[in-house]
Amino acid sequence: MAEESGLDLVEIAAEAKPPVCKIMDFGKYRFEKEKREKEIKKKQQTVELKELQLRCRIDVHDFNTKLNKALEFLSKGNRVKVIVKFFGREMAHTENGTALLAKFAESCEETGVIEKPAKLDGRNMIMILAPKKQANQSKGR
Repeated sequence: MAEESGLDLVEIAAEAKPPVCKIMDFGKYRFEKEKREKEIKKKQQTVELKELQLRCRIDVHDFNTKLNKALEFLSKGNRVKVIVKFFGREMAHTENGTALLAKFAESCEETGVIEKPAKLDGRNMIMILAPKKQANQSKGR
């Protein structure tokens, strides 16, 4: 029947008993399927994890520059990983890093929330911020 009508016999569900087949134009079917998949992929929003590195003795202007970058990342819907690096004797004063990250999180309060609080990991202190919209959605689930 498929050959008579100039179409293809396409197996839809091979696992079914008996297998499900359709008579259709396979090229057109494949094109439509790829088009649907592209449309779905286009609508998906990928959330990236952006990273910012700070030092314990960071100056005000440098801090504000990093803060502006973080706010930009959060407004675009990306998560931000903020790292404070400790060098040499700075390890003896990790409370400075904690205070710096607390100040950073407080400054980002409008657009982001703390997803993972500040935690010492070797010579680095790490904190992860997430955009507010995303945080509200994950709480609602």
